[in-house]
Amino acid sequence: MATQHVGTRTKIGLDSAGLLMTPAEFDAITRSDGRYRYELIHGVLVVSRLPLPAESDPNEELGHLLRKYQEDHPQGSVLDATLAERYVYLKESRRRADRLVWVGLERTPDLERDVPAIVVEFVSRGKRDQVRDYQGKRSEYLGLGVSEYWIIDRFRRIMTVHRNTPDGPVEQVLAEADTYRTPLLPGFELPLPRLLTLADRWKRPRGGKPK
Repeated sequence: MATQHVGTRTKIGLDSAGLLMTPAEFDAITRSDGRYRYELIHGVLVVSRLPLPAESDPNEELGHLLRKYQEDHPQGSVLDATLAERYVYLKESRRRADRLVWVGLERTPDLERDVPAIVVEFVSRGKRDQVRDYQGKRSEYLGLGVSEYWIIDRFRRIMTVHRNTPDGPVEQVLAEADTYRTPLLPGFELPLPRLLTLADRWKRPRGGKPK
């Protein structure tokens, strides 16, 4: 398959999945079907569903906790910004992350150039998505220089933190009842039960659609 040259007038949608394109072509796209989510993974356009409420609700709560820390905690100014549903800019890919957190810049981050200190993913139900969250994205994010990669898994009831250290990557797994603290955000506490409770309220009713 030859690389598709996608212009700014091209509208992408579900049928566009599998197109080959360069990062520059992907970045130039201005029109898309808003019912889907788009990523460029190693030069291939990947189209997926939008986050379900069981993923987006705890993500919004995480954003609230981070902003409250930023505004109210004496050391909250270390947090520069946090945004949901933003791209991580890799050499050949554009990964759509559930949440990005920039720390220690002391300014508004440049979304394309400043590597986030923390990347957060809320695990989706699909097997392919889970493999990407736990394997593919881990190596890409840490290789880019992300300090911590958080994986919040409502199915396994755990949170996995991959941390870049001078001696190499370190993994920490938190159980369902744990609270996470990171030296990147002094004084910030993330109660995992709070996020899992929000995800649980969107559990699929018997015979209903998945949430």
